[in-house]
Amino acid sequence: MTKHGPTPRRCSETRSPHVKRGVATIRTEKTGQVVTIPLLPPLQETLDAGPIGDLTFIVGEKGRPMKKESFRTWFRGACNAASVPGSAHGLRKAGACRAADNGATEAQLDALFGWRNGKMAALYTRNANRKKLAMDAAGTLLSERNANLYSLTSKKVRATEEK
Repeated sequence: MTKHGPTPRRCSETRSPHVKRGVATIRTEKTGQVVTIPLLPPLQETLDAGPIGDLTFIVGEKGRPMKKESFRTWFRGACNAASVPGSAHGLRKAGACRAADNGATEAQLDALFGWRNGKMAALYTRNANRKKLAMDAAGTLLSERNANLYSLTSKKVRATEEK
């Protein structure tokens, strides 16, 4: 501490009881689950750019922790100012979709987002699996046998049209 208050520190240091060796640990408000969040490089760079608080990453203009309602309003305003659609919940949903699309399991999504019982995670993995299955299934439409059938039918159609 200095005479002017806490010494500014970078988030990458173990400066808070919630961050140790590049990993943040929080307890969710809704489910009470403990969530472990690796501070991936883009997030770490953003936090290092600050400002951040001593016990929270997001602070208001006076350096005090921002309540979730205030953050929601601030985030919506930032999205509007940037002329992009968005909400804090939408950002969370986008993260869950991205993780599921990249192969995250239901258990991994539960752990990362603080969900329980797999229901929310199943929604994201089901959608991701459906996309992947559809992409894989599309290839079966042009299997060698079907490709030959297509070429045969195309010739018959062209022959009929020429008559």
